[in-house]
Amino acid sequence: MSHHTPAKRRGDRKAAVGNVGRPPVGWAVPGILFFAVFAIVPLAIAVYLSFCEWDGLNSPTPTGLDNWTRLFKDSEFGQAAWLSLLLTTISWAFQTPVALLLGVWAAGRQRSRAVLSAIFFIPLLLSTTAIAMLFHALLDPNFGVIKEIGPWIGVDPNVMGSSTGALLMVAFVGGWQFMPFHTLIYQGGARQIPEVLYQAASIDGAGMVRQFFHITLPQLRHTMTTSSVLMIVGSLTYFDTVLIMTKGGPGTDTTILPYLMYRTGFQTYDLGYAAAIATALVVVATGLSLILVRFSGFGSMRSTREGM
Repeated sequence: MSHHTPAKRRGDRKAAVGNVGRPPVGWAVPGILFFAVFAIVPLAIAVYLSFCEWDGLNSPTPTGLDNWTRLFKDSEFGQAAWLSLLLTTISWAFQTPVALLLGVWAAGRQRSRAVLSAIFFIPLLLSTTAIAMLFHALLDPNFGVIKEIGPWIGVDPNVMGSSTGALLMVAFVGGWQFMPFHTLIYQGGARQIPEVLYQAASIDGAGMVRQFFHITLPQLRHTMTTSSVLMIVGSLTYFDTVLIMTKGGPGTDTTILPYLMYRTGFQTYDLGYAAAIATALVVVATGLSLILVRFSGFGSMRSTREGM
């Protein structure tokens, strides 16, 4: 006959409770294989090619650190990296406040909320190529709508002909398409905030603005980190919008890293150097994301509903 002490029985119960609802590790195998085949393997190939000379036809020839030495001395790469970071900053500053406010509003119970939210999410359903072609036509200084309405709203009809205007338009078009996605993230986060917090604040006399800054914003800090990481990675990998709207111009004023990689690899067929640019882009995007997660406290976050 076996004897179990109360402490052992409590430990067994805790172990049993901890395993309830936890799926077997085998369930993750398809996802791991998919990620390995379509992410890890291509990345490893790109890293290998960054140490080679390759024109896409003949076999890659290892050249050691030649591509990387060239990369750090290339002024065009430095400009493209700066423009990529600038575009990312502009996109974040434009999208985050608007998406946050719209997401909090969409989480409410307004009568017209569902219809307006559905209309607002339409751009997210369209392809980036179609949207870029649409705005390229609208912003044409000779035949586009901008020729007629530009003077009325104080915008130069040839806005795409200036370096600042072209970069701002690329950021605007990207924000117009993907802002609904980030709005959806904030909407989900806002709906998870316990209603009792707002009820207690109302009893204490806090108005809507004070509730927003003292309850909503603090409760959405981890949601903001998630949205920002996705936004940074997305902004750093803009390509088709730039290809269709500006082709890196005027001059090289919108030649960001993805477009420089494309031009180097598929116009000059220097695929080894293009792979080095791609690898550097991955390093920059990963580094910025890790820094954001590290200093936001996202990695050690705890449930904001704990104790409710």
